[in-house]
Amino acid sequence: MSVPGPPTSDGVLASPPDDLGSGEQMPGLSDTSPDEGLIEDLTAEDKAVEQLAEGLLSHYLPDLQRSKQALQELTQNQVVLLDTLEQEISKFKECHSMLDINALFTEAKHYHTKLVNIRKEMLMLHEKTSKLKERALKLQQKRQKEELEREQQREKEFEREKQLTAKPAKRT
Repeated sequence: MSVPGPPTSDGVLASPPDDLGSGEQMPGLSDTSPDEGLIEDLTAEDKAVEQLAEGLLSHYLPDLQRSKQALQELTQNQVVLLDTLEQEISKFKECHSMLDINALFTEAKHYHTKLVNIRKEMLMLHEKTSKLKERALKLQQKRQKEELEREQQREKEFEREKQLTAKPAKRT
């Protein structure tokens, strides 16, 4: 069975079907009026188009609806996955920040140990300087005492020399 060519813009077929000879008439067309067969053909074509559209829809619509539902499920699953991924990222960031906090605590402990050592060293140096000051004070007092004793010894020797020097007799 051959199909007639596509209708032109005014609804008339552009060429007769291949199986009709040059002397045969096309079904639906009569010799009396060209417009009369056109109305019958249009209603037949409308019915055929409608039946073809319904057949096409009934054939593809279930698959398209299943595809639509599958796409909706995929979209919902993607949303769930994105939410889960965001939660995992936030957990990872939290863990990373915990590592940073742990590093800070470790560093703080290290510097605290250094501070304690410096404090011990400062206390030891303070004790040493206190002992050195005390020793220096004792040495200074000892030197002053020795200096005083030497001065007193000189004065005694000077007095003794004075007494030992001959005194001129007094003339009366």
